[in-house]
Amino acid sequence: MDSIKIISPATVANVSCGYDVLGFCLDHAGDEMIIRKVEKKGIFISKIEGYDLPYDSRENVAGVSALEMYDNIDVDFGFEIEIFKNIKPGSGIGSSAASAVGSVFGMNELLGRPFNKTQLTAFAIKGEAIASKCEHADNLAPAIFGGFTLVKSISPVKVLEIPTPPNLFATMVHPQIEIKTAEARAILPKQISMDKAITQWANVGSLIHALHTNDYQLIKESLVDVVVEPHRSALIPHFDVVKKAVLETGALGCGISGSGPSIYTLSEGPEMAEKVAETIKNIFSKTDIAFDVFVSKINTEGIKILKD
Repeated sequence: MDSIKIISPATVANVSCGYDVLGFCLDHAGDEMIIRKVEKKGIFISKIEGYDLPYDSRENVAGVSALEMYDNIDVDFGFEIEIFKNIKPGSGIGSSAASAVGSVFGMNELLGRPFNKTQLTAFAIKGEAIASKCEHADNLAPAIFGGFTLVKSISPVKVLEIPTPPNLFATMVHPQIEIKTAEARAILPKQISMDKAITQWANVGSLIHALHTNDYQLIKESLVDVVVEPHRSALIPHFDVVKKAVLETGALGCGISGSGPSIYTLSEGPEMAEKVAETIKNIFSKTDIAFDVFVSKINTEGIKILKD
């Protein structure tokens, strides 16, 4: 096989209480990429559609992760990458992670899968860091593994796969504004109080238990962020109004997707997820902000090969 086409999915990171460690994979949106072997050694980005991104592989997220992997193989050929960017950069649903994951996954397939998913995550971290100015894997891991993931460590990389309750659905809203990940990280406090730390790690532990036991009420009680959301929510217009309204509608929880501006909501069942979507539409339709709303199953497969 000399060429492969893949779709690299959108993801939600943090999941309220799990800053930099928790994430889940969406089934609605994804970047398509074509990776092919070429005679010239190296990594080359030959086509980008959708958004204006650098072609230099040392400056492009997909290129940097590919170069990291390329430095760990011994081959007499190179790889060419085409990117069909469907996830808007700065949208908060893992745009840079999708690019970083897509290139290394495709290369690994063409090489006969010499690397496992954990190793692919380690390569992709280097690309993701170009966008966010730090190394983290809470978007990368669910894109590669699918479903819910917990990043136990990034040095060395250790990812735990968390079960997905079968009737859990996400409702996403993307206000058409841009928030840079690096800027959203910069506003966070360097220290937090002990009581907030205790609350936060209790919520993380409870959420993991709830996902393992399909306990939707405990999911609802656990999706609380006392560390990050109070600071970042100010960057997202109407966040507090949306959160209050969707919880009153019957959602299990609502929070900032990654660094924003997208907002995620989790619901039990597709009917409630659709009701939540209508609630969100009613709020944003009364503003002058363009927005997109969609309902998604949790994607338990992650990145995958597309058949022609």
